[in-house]
Amino acid sequence: MRLFTTAAAIALSTALMAAPSMAQEFDAARISEEIRILSDDSFEGRGIATPAEQKVIDFLSAKFAEAGFAPGGENGGWTQAVTLNRIASSNIRAALKQDGQTRTLTQGQEVTLSSRLPGSNVDLKDVPLVFVGYGVNAPERNWNDFKTDVRGKIIVVLVNDPDFEEPELNTFGGKAMTYYGRWTYKYEEAARQGAAGVLIVHETAPAAYGWTTVQNSWSVPQFDILRDNPAAERVPVEGWVQRDVAEQIFAAAGLDFEEQKRLARRADFQPVELKATLDASIDIASEQIVTHNVVARLEGTTRPDETILYGGHWDHIGVDAGEGVNGDRIFNGAVDNASGTIAIVEIARRFGAGPRPERSIVAIAFTGEESGLLGSEYYAANPLYPLETTVTGFNIDAANVYGRKDKLNITGFGHSDLDDRLSAVAQSQGRGIVPDAGAAAGIYFRSDHFPLVRRGVPMAYINSAGDFIDAPIEPRVAAQTRYGQIGYHQVADEWSPDWDLRGMIQDMEVSYQVGLALANSTDWPQWKPTSEFSTIRAESADKRQ
Repeated sequence: MRLFTTAAAIALSTALMAAPSMAQEFDAARISEEIRILSDDSFEGRGIATPAEQKVIDFLSAKFAEAGFAPGGENGGWTQAVTLNRIASSNIRAALKQDGQTRTLTQGQEVTLSSRLPGSNVDLKDVPLVFVGYGVNAPERNWNDFKTDVRGKIIVVLVNDPDFEEPELNTFGGKAMTYYGRWTYKYEEAARQGAAGVLIVHETAPAAYGWTTVQNSWSVPQFDILRDNPAAERVPVEGWVQRDVAEQIFAAAGLDFEEQKRLARRADFQPVELKATLDASIDIASEQIVTHNVVARLEGTTRPDETILYGGHWDHIGVDAGEGVNGDRIFNGAVDNASGTIAIVEIARRFGAGPRPERSIVAIAFTGEESGLLGSEYYAANPLYPLETTVTGFNIDAANVYGRKDKLNITGFGHSDLDDRLSAVAQSQGRGIVPDAGAAAGIYFRSDHFPLVRRGVPMAYINSAGDFIDAPIEPRVAAQTRYGQIGYHQVADEWSPDWDLRGMIQDMEVSYQVGLALANSTDWPQWKPTSEFSTIRAESADKRQ
């Protein structure tokens, strides 16, 4: 097993940047046009298991075939079937009882309630609310917020993890979010503790997105993989509550919300009964559906059983069941993630046009990312190509469509020697490195590379960072800011003819060059000894010789 040094990375990247493979370049006009098509209204927001899904499959499989790739899915086809539970929540009602008063909580405005528990309707009556801080049980950090029995209760928890407000505490790694800070973990731990439900207090800074994102993401049907015992892994009610509503609940219980937040940052925090109960009812319609990952493969010449993977999710939120915004009900998802999907197609074209590499290239457009990384989770649990001999992978999610920047962000920086490889190519482009710019928002845990990372595959997830370098600067900054405010997970995420894809193409070049180098070598990227994922990979070391 060969090791890799920074010096070797620099030398190799310099050679590659001057190699004949550069003769085939990425085509900005073609990329833009294909993003426009994939995010068109006719694709109906690319909701999974809708009539639009087959349009996506047909479109992408045709593009991969044009690129020179063969079907890489099941039974010689272009897809991998992913069976999920589809759970639609309707007639959602919530009433808070506190201090002798009953208050109706408005769905979508004050709270957002849903369920991923298939089967019977939810009908909770007079369920006590208890504040359990950040809702974390981390024995390796000597931390347990569950110092009281919460079985049958609704827990109220803070988003992110305890270090977010005071990173100097450094109990959870400082400002960088751990998995304990993710909403997915809050719901999972609540189920392990036997709670009846969860209300996560929404605050924009620690959540890293506004209330509109919460409202839109949880107002559509939810999906989940099939589970042997769903009741052991899902609580009946999964919800969010606006901060101002939480403050009022705390105040009526004689508590100061900010003071309780401060106390919750300490390991000796004690749960607090909020002297309130909640009635919650949800009509549940559940069914099993089949959605699909789209899989393409270019077989390697001399080491075909070793795989370089490129992935990005094709799905988005679909169509708003309500009135939408100014009559627009379609979540087009142009940036998120038609851009990343087409980037994968374009990279496939580059490989298909050049000399066939020694190792195989697999391109996967994952389904179900917006529902919790379900397509990539399914693939990681049921890989079509062994994970033990998957050399590495590159995830592209929400590409930079606003122009070139002077730095490259490496999400998850510090975990593997992919850092050196990616940095070398970026430096050859004249760019610096930002190590894990999204650490505080937990970006490392929020995209399709993560299910493979958890199983030991070194994965790269990069994007443009730093300052824009091409004038005019102000409109680029404004457009990027506007996307964060009114575009992300909203109907305004639409294609624009004004996009500047040069920054996106620079990032694609980094992923392509690092993948190309590995595809024509016998190197295996290594986890750093400090990474929690190194031990998982080491268990299959004998498969990589």
